[in-house]
Amino acid sequence: MTTALSPDARAAALDAMEQQELDVLVVGGGIVGTGTALDAVTRGLSVGLVEQRDFASGTSSRSSKLVHGGLRYLEMYDFGLVKEALEERGLLLTRLAPHLVRPVPFLYPLTRKAWERPYVAAGLTLYDAMARLGRYDVGVPRHRHLTRRAVQRLAPDLAPGGMVGAIRYYDAQVDDARLVVTVARTAASHGAHVATRAKVVGFLREGERVTGARVTDLETGREIAVRARVVVNAAGVWTNDIQQLVGGRGSLNVQASKGIHLVVPRDRIRSECGVISRTETSVLFVIPWGRHWIIGTTDTAWDLDKAHPAASRTDIEYLLGHVNAVLREPLDHDDVEGVYAGLRPLASGESEPTSRISREHTVVAPVPGLVMIAGGKLTTYRVMAKDAVDAAVHSLGGGVPDSITERVRLAGADGFETRTNQRASLARSSGVHRARIDHLLGRYGGLVDEVLALVAERPDVASALDGADDYLRAEVVYAVTHEGARHLDDVLTRRTRISIETFDRGVAAARPAAELMGAELGWDTARVVEEVDHYLRRVEAERQSQRALTDREADEKRIAAKDIV
Repeated sequence: MTTALSPDARAAALDAMEQQELDVLVVGGGIVGTGTALDAVTRGLSVGLVEQRDFASGTSSRSSKLVHGGLRYLEMYDFGLVKEALEERGLLLTRLAPHLVRPVPFLYPLTRKAWERPYVAAGLTLYDAMARLGRYDVGVPRHRHLTRRAVQRLAPDLAPGGMVGAIRYYDAQVDDARLVVTVARTAASHGAHVATRAKVVGFLREGERVTGARVTDLETGREIAVRARVVVNAAGVWTNDIQQLVGGRGSLNVQASKGIHLVVPRDRIRSECGVISRTETSVLFVIPWGRHWIIGTTDTAWDLDKAHPAASRTDIEYLLGHVNAVLREPLDHDDVEGVYAGLRPLASGESEPTSRISREHTVVAPVPGLVMIAGGKLTTYRVMAKDAVDAAVHSLGGGVPDSITERVRLAGADGFETRTNQRASLARSSGVHRARIDHLLGRYGGLVDEVLALVAERPDVASALDGADDYLRAEVVYAVTHEGARHLDDVLTRRTRISIETFDRGVAAARPAAELMGAELGWDTARVVEEVDHYLRRVEAERQSQRALTDREADEKRIAAKDIV
């Protein structure tokens, strides 16, 4: 049975971390941190994980939602990175998380008659070959050449002007925040102690050696000392801040690169496939996302607020301009449902532009008892975690088994195929429409039984959430009782994607969701109002920032809405 990340489980985790010396304490609740906790605990180590905000509240909920090899890295001759990422893509698709990761087709439009088709085909042939020569199943079909007429059938809203055809190839996609929560639950089910809203405010030292951390529970103000034989810092763009706490200047230099994405309704672009094309500084993706499209991305340096990177009007118009160059009917600001900005933590070189810095990761041990990891990409989180724990094991003196996470299926993977085959009977027995069963299977996999049990037990949560018809009220309750959600923003932004999938950015759903959460978390009316008010102020601050022309102006608008904790 998978462990529920309930309020009681969080309190118990903090107590356990205070009362015992851990083998490994992980700082950071993004994909690398949760992956590190899972890797360490499945090797037999005692593990704690603390995150100052929510799971995936930084980079790991704001990506392009792709699990991919990184086609453009072939041009940078990063063959090792591409091969590694393609192997991990296959592993996630076919073994570890088939309920969360699924294939997605892309069109690469061709506009030059002579050289472009053989050039792109050579790259995609190498891409496919690397995947098929890897250690795991591939999980996606090979690329295929398309004529101009075939492209018009598949994607009638692509502008035909100048197009001579296309090549269709496959990668994969995932709801990144759901992946992080699922990895965290999997780690907890194997014995890891996991707590969000728990901030590292200092380190414990014995001479030069780091022996743990001082952690403040941001929900209660309680401070605890967590003793650990090794601390692994997986704080992403906050790596430099953690480094300063321990006095280890210069061991890693992490540079933040901002990438923004737009979300538009699916009916705005008629196409059966996503689209990828070049821009002058990055790559344009048009990615199918349920009843929506995700359009991204930018790649620009960012040195302002790391918790809430802001998308400016300039960023938005940059993406609209590039996507409109490949569409018959242009999109405008009124078509945009949601906007989100994220920061990539890049282990930087001396003066490279962020679009040229490799996504390969770096692991260092600047002082005894401390391991730091930075860089990398979502797809290769498992390899990053393995490398971080390998370094921790070295610090522990060895004698620890090798990583086994290539064989540890994530929570919800078991039973997913069976429940998918049974979805018609699940719909009949639960009274939940078959389309909603499919939706739940794609979010929870085999854990759909837990959600449906909640629906059976509480008919009041069986209906759609007011203001967000795609989600059941039960999913809000489940986010609190099983997935560690503590605040309204956790649910509307990460456990669901209501904040970017509705034109009102989740405003109508805020009060109904807060009331459901409050019943589970013991909120009084004043606290419900506070949570809703904070969320509405956050939405308004984001809208204001997206009207600003510069990063600095956008940042000033966004940080006007303070965090609730």
